[in-house]
Amino acid sequence: MELSLPSASYETVLYSVEEGVAEIRFNRPHRLNAVVETFYDEVLDALRRAEADSVVKTIVLTGEGRAFCVGADMKEHGRNERSVWERRSYLLRGNDVCRAIHRNRKPVVAAVNGYALGAGAEMAISADFMVMRDDAQIGLPEVSIGTHVGGAVTSILPRLVGLTKARELIFLGTRVDGDEAKRIGLACASAPAESFDAAVRALTSALAEKAPVSMSFAKEHLNVGNTRDYETLLSTEIEACFACTLTNDWQEGVAAFAQKRKPVFTGR
Repeated sequence: MELSLPSASYETVLYSVEEGVAEIRFNRPHRLNAVVETFYDEVLDALRRAEADSVVKTIVLTGEGRAFCVGADMKEHGRNERSVWERRSYLLRGNDVCRAIHRNRKPVVAAVNGYALGAGAEMAISADFMVMRDDAQIGLPEVSIGTHVGGAVTSILPRLVGLTKARELIFLGTRVDGDEAKRIGLACASAPAESFDAAVRALTSALAEKAPVSMSFAKEHLNVGNTRDYETLLSTEIEACFACTLTNDWQEGVAAFAQKRKPVFTGR
């Protein structure tokens, strides 16, 4: 039996691992999980911990209280105490977190339980899957307050919802609820409050049953598919397929198929 890495203690994040799922729960409910430097540092550390833990098969991001994350803590910004260098460093931390979500070898699910605005929306959009409560709201207000989106949203969002809708969401700062997010392809599922946790569990349980190495290759190729030409993709997909055949999980998959049973993958 594999043992998970030792638990970690954070100031702004609650981290737990259960049944192959690492939950990173944003824990600044008194500020609607608004972002400060420590928050970014701890989320980044938790993402790296989950990625390195062989027990973890999938990762969930969610928020404590009535928000997922409302973006930057404007109270901190309003003090205007950061130097120019500190301001840039803060922004780079946000990109680091979105990159760690987008490029994590394991599938990441954003369980949007409430408001996901600004940096919160950027983190959710960087995830592989978004499940929203039907009364939650997601939006990108940056242009409306004189700033700009980050986290490569201008690349990812049009691929999810189309360029016209991406312009509307970014230029106008239009917020959408869970039902609308699902309708336009931003979220994969929307659920009422009473069944939201069950909807998240259903998705993470299904993901946790898949072959981790195969999943990692699939995630990489899907995320870079629009930046590689056709011939390159043919080549890298075959190399990924060949690498999978060298794993114990490939042998397990073949055996399970022959024996008409569900495979049990270990990531080796």
